[in-house]
Amino acid sequence: MPNIVLFSGSSHQDLSRRVADRLGLELGKVVTKKFSNQETSVEIGESVRGEDVYIIQSGCGEINDNLMELLIMINACKIASSSRVTAVIPCFPYARQDKKDKKGAVERWSRAPISAKLVANMLSVAGADHIITMDLHASQIQGFFDIPVDNLYAEPAVLQWIKENIAEWRNCIIVSPDAGGAKRVTSIADRLNVEFALIHKERKKANEVDRMVLVGDVKDRVAILVDDMADTCGTICHAADKLVSAGATKVYAILTHGIFSGPAISRINNAAFEAVVVTNTIPQEEKMKHCPKIQFIDISMILAEAIRRTHNGESVSYLFSHVPL
Repeated sequence: MPNIVLFSGSSHQDLSRRVADRLGLELGKVVTKKFSNQETSVEIGESVRGEDVYIIQSGCGEINDNLMELLIMINACKIASSSRVTAVIPCFPYARQDKKDKKGAVERWSRAPISAKLVANMLSVAGADHIITMDLHASQIQGFFDIPVDNLYAEPAVLQWIKENIAEWRNCIIVSPDAGGAKRVTSIADRLNVEFALIHKERKKANEVDRMVLVGDVKDRVAILVDDMADTCGTICHAADKLVSAGATKVYAILTHGIFSGPAISRINNAAFEAVVVTNTIPQEEKMKHCPKIQFIDISMILAEAIRRTHNGESVSYLFSHVPL
């Protein structure tokens, strides 16, 4: 693959190394540091003139610092005369702030920001020519950009994990923990030729669920909760209890982005899960040490194949249905 340079930000270097290994490339030399006043400094350690540059930086950890680091890296490569700069953002930051949520009074609703749009503007102004991301929380975020955005899906890897690790998968039911994920679970259920269910939830406020209503029959079946992300895990843990009380024999959770902040780990440890499976768009090594139920699916092949196809001018739509893991 000539004329390509792959850089890693500091948010998830393990994933960057996995992607580089899949592509048979060495990560480009870059030094990131902070001044005493906490300003971010980036030094690109090799020539990128005329090169097709890919920068891998996930929206996790110190999100604001990592986002700023990504913007500076993009700009540094752009003003160093790279031919194209693609930001590979496995977990898109601020993706949950994609619309104005109505929160009681009309005045409060009208003042709510759409921060995902702001992030899109920042990436474009920094000089990004192309964005590669995975399982956006809301697909309309693609419309916030005036540059190409490839939103990849973890679904092929999820399907493979289910078939290889759940012996009773033919008698399973795919469950969405909220109405917004219905399209996601119906797609997986159709591919597995099984039924699906969903849970209607009502929130008092962010990260706090008021009540849940199960729509579907899970009695004497393996229930597999599927969602794009889990943060404090209140929703999926309540959903697991709901499924067990409705007669499910086993409960699994499969998530693309395992944020696991606050009380998430203790909640998972105390919940009725056989396993909570996440992709490695976010580092999970430390969390797995404290929670044996957490397992991860490596999606580096999906990202590597997207980079390879983008560099060669090929379509990435193939990745939506099949990836040779």
